Amino acid sequence: MYPVDLSSKKAIVFGVANERSIAWAICQILHQAGVRLAIAYQNERLRSRAEKLVQGMDATLLLECDVAQDEQIEAVFQKTGKEFGSLDYLVHSIAFAQREDLGGDFSQIGREGFQTALEISAYSLIPLVRHAATLMKKGGSVITMTFQASERVFPGYNIMGTAKAALENEVRQLAAEYGHRNIRVNAISAGPLETLAARGIHGFPDMRRIHAQKAPLQRNITHEEVAKTALYLCSDLSSGVTGAIIPVDAGYHIMAV
Repeated sequence: MYPVDLSSKKAIVFGVANERSIAWAICQILHQAGVRLAIAYQNERLRSRAEKLVQGMDATLLLECDVAQDEQIEAVFQKTGKEFGSLDYLVHSIAFAQREDLGGDFSQIGREGFQTALEISAYSLIPLVRHAATLMKKGGSVITMTFQASERVFPGYNIMGTAKAALENEVRQLAAEYGHRNIRVNAISAGPLETLAARGIHGFPDMRRIHAQKAPLQRNITHEEVAKTALYLCSDLSSGVTGAIIPVDAGYHIMAV
C-alpha cells in the first residue's frame, strides 16, 4: 500500500490489454490507493483477459469500448455515470499503428495508415476527455502516455512519433480549455517498456539496450515507476501541475545522444 489515500475516488482506464500493459500497472496502484475502477477493453476478444486480471478487485466495472466508434465511447461514459455517479480520473493509455508503418521509410506511409495511427493514438484522447469532463463535477485529473519520439527520430517508431507529437499538443490544448473547471491534463513520457504494443516496433530490444547504456541511471525503467508517477498525478500532490509532459525514462531525455 502506497501512502496516498484516494479512497472514494473513481477512475476510468483505457488501454488494458494484458498484465504487461502500462494501463494495468496504473490500475493496480490506483486500486491499492483505494480508487474504484472502470476498465475499458477494446473488444470481446480481450474481455476474458480483463476478467482474469480484475479477479479480487471488488466493484471494478468492465466495459467494452472501441475508441474508433463514437457511439461506444458515449455508451461507456453513460454506463460509468450510472454506476459511479461521478468521475475523478481518466487514464488514456492507447496507441496503435499498422505493423508495416512501424518500419521502413517514413515517406512511404500511406494515407490510411497515417489516419489510423493518428485517430487511435491521438484523436481518441479528445472525445474521452470531453465525455469524462461531464462526470468530473469537482474537477479531476487526466493522464495520457507519450514517448520521446514526439521530438526526436527513433528508427522503427515512424508514424507513432507523429502521433505522439499530436497527442502532446492536445495535452496542452485540453489543459488550457478545462483548467477553469479544475480538470488537469498531463502526459507521462515513459522510457521503452516491454508491452504488447512494443512487440510491433522494429528494433525494440536495441532501443531498450541503448536507453540503459545512455541514461544517467544506467538502466531501464519499470512499469511500477510509471504507475507511481500516475498516482502522483492523480493525487493532490500534483494539484498545481497541468499541461505537463513528465519524463519517466531514467534521465535519458537529458542526454545528447
